Amino acid sequence: MCELLGMSANVPTDICFSFTGLIQRGGNTGPHADGWGITFYEGKGCRAFKDPNPSSESKIAQMVVNYPIKSCSVISHIRQANRGGVSLENTHPFTRELWGSNWTFAHNGQLENFEALDTGNYTPVGETDSEHAFCWLLSQLKTRYPSPPEDMSEVFHGIASLAGQLKELGVYNMLLTDGAYVMAYCSNNLYWITRRAPFGEAQLLDEDVVIDFKQETTPNDVVTVIATQPLTCNETWQKIESGSYCLFHYGELVSSPGR
Repeated sequence: MCELLGMSANVPTDICFSFTGLIQRGGNTGPHADGWGITFYEGKGCRAFKDPNPSSESKIAQMVVNYPIKSCSVISHIRQANRGGVSLENTHPFTRELWGSNWTFAHNGQLENFEALDTGNYTPVGETDSEHAFCWLLSQLKTRYPSPPEDMSEVFHGIASLAGQLKELGVYNMLLTDGAYVMAYCSNNLYWITRRAPFGEAQLLDEDVVIDFKQETTPNDVVTVIATQPLTCNETWQKIESGSYCLFHYGELVSSPGR
């Protein structure tokens, strides 16, 4: 299966450390060698990099590692293809417009009978079940809210319900963002960690890299990282339960079942 990486932060932050660990799983320490992508939000705009080549060998991925783009919301994905060929149009994350904002989506898993999902005015470009599910999700939201809703927490609660319907079709781990909120929905494997003061050191699992976050942050910074599997070996990551979700707003957990 594929692997996901997301970030939500209260100040523009680079994701170079976590991304360095993730890309090694794309053909080096892991089998996810069928492409990769990453999307950064900067204001209302977003900057995306994609490559159908293995991330561990990609010169574009190395450029991203060495180019510390700072963002409050980031979604990344490394692919192990199961639906659709290895190509740029099938490479996650996918981005579409809804209510005048860029929404970005990445999926880990495999869905059956996804072709029956009515995508409305959102037409998939590629062949993946993931992009089809994303288009269906946006179409459902557009139908429920023809104009921009005022209560986004209510919207994401509805998205969790829709994600539950997709989970009935197979494995459905999802990262979704509108640039302000980052939502993680778990079918089987998804973890998160929030880093805040007092910051310490972290060591990657997939690369011999250690960072001292005290040297990279201020006492007011709050940074949450979400990943399919923990990326560090000396920190405690929290697992999202199957069929559950976590919603983050600029680094802080603002909603999850029971909260």
